[in-house]
Amino acid sequence: MAYIETLLSSWLETLKSAGTTISMLLIILGGLLYGVAQLQPGEKRGKWQTVGIGVVVGGVLIAAILGAADLIQEISSNLFK
Repeated sequence: MAYIETLLSSWLETLKSAGTTISMLLIILGGLLYGVAQLQPGEKRGKWQTVGIGVVVGGVLIAAILGAADLIQEISSNLFK
């Protein structure tokens, strides 16, 4: 059981370090897509805006999950005690 906790803890640290970068990249990419959407004709603008906003929301969700990762780990480790 201790091995599983160590393994999951190392995964947590890896995901936290990579997740911050991924989150920021998604937010920046979403902003760029939304900006490029303003240059498109009307019939394509809505599709590009939707994709841009979706990418930004995905980046924000990843950031929120990373922010709460320690709390989630603490609560889930106490579930089976």
